[in-house]
Amino acid sequence: MNFEYTEKVEGLRARLMAFMDEHIYPNERVYEDQMAALPDRWAGWPKILDELKDKARAAGLWNLFLPESERGFGLSNLEYAPLCEIMGRSPIAPEVFNCSAPDTGNMEVFERYGTEAQKKKWLEPLLDGKIRSAFVMTEPKVASSDATNIEARIERDGDEYVINAHKWWASGAGDPRCKIFIVMGKTDPAAEKHKQQSMILVEPGTPGIEVVRPLPVMGYDDAPHGHWEVKFTDVRVPAENMLLGEGRGFEIAQGRLGPGRIHHCMRTIGVAERAVEAMCVRAKSRVAFGKTLAEQGVVMDQIATSRMEIEQARLLVLRAADMMDKVGNKAARAEIAMIKVVAPNMTLRVLDRAMQIHGGGGLTEDFGLARAWSWARVLRLADGPDEVHTAAVAKVELRKQTPPWVYVGQEAAAAE
Repeated sequence: MNFEYTEKVEGLRARLMAFMDEHIYPNERVYEDQMAALPDRWAGWPKILDELKDKARAAGLWNLFLPESERGFGLSNLEYAPLCEIMGRSPIAPEVFNCSAPDTGNMEVFERYGTEAQKKKWLEPLLDGKIRSAFVMTEPKVASSDATNIEARIERDGDEYVINAHKWWASGAGDPRCKIFIVMGKTDPAAEKHKQQSMILVEPGTPGIEVVRPLPVMGYDDAPHGHWEVKFTDVRVPAENMLLGEGRGFEIAQGRLGPGRIHHCMRTIGVAERAVEAMCVRAKSRVAFGKTLAEQGVVMDQIATSRMEIEQARLLVLRAADMMDKVGNKAARAEIAMIKVVAPNMTLRVLDRAMQIHGGGGLTEDFGLARAWSWARVLRLADGPDEVHTAAVAKVELRKQTPPWVYVGQEAAAAE
């Protein structure tokens, strides 16, 4: 494994970091102020966002995420990892560079599984940043950690499909810029367990769709994108809106969720890095009991532990990305599952230490740490909860060949 950055990646890192310093960090407060001044947080978005997108596009820092595609930047997962980490340092940066969820995953779905007509209608405007999208899978009435529980029905009726479903945590479904849903539901409940599900394209304005409400996350509404509860009642869409074919939903999901999961993990490394920086600045500037916090042994331990944990998580991210590139998402499933557990939990610990060192200020919006913590906490559930990924790692480990040696008494225990 060689994780050294190539000349191409080093050049992109330098350009990206310079853009962040010049345009992103100075405008984070501008974004918040413009957001607060909107008459309706759900009907518009800050003007600075569009201005920054234009600058990012002009700088050639646009659609960096899409691997091995002439439509994107052509970066591998390993090459994209350090760039995604940099973008993860700011809550507004991923969207500025057109590299934010759920659009990145949805664009990859169109790129891999969409027809030419679907690509022209939906992928091209998504790549241009003209529209946004939603991925609609999770349901409130079943344990969605097991996707086979999904109750949503997608039934063929002549040249149309009829959809009946109750969904939630559909990020972006109520965003005024959202122009397409990718909906997962059952087309054949009698089929083999993982052939029952399908994915279909639904336009938000289709009759029968009710966007019920936004779902705040620990008090944060994430407007105007948000996370939404949505109901589908006898919603009719053309048969050509079916992605790939009936019964291919799980196949598409695995192709989508692998990159989506690791992108989240890449961004969490950036969040943790910025938290450590804030931690150090605060520790050196505050005095307690006659010396700075940076001179207190307990604070030094918190800073050092944070650095060690970040480096460990980054190496696992890079290993998972490297395996995805070399052997594919399916063969790298254990590594993807491991980092999906490790990275958000690491970031939560680092953020918690940073909040503690900031004292009461760490609980306010003055430093952005509380909001970052709430986002990282979401990732312990998004794209599969920790418990599912942990079980997946254990199953892979248990399937490995038994070693030629055993501990004393192990043979007898196995015989029993």
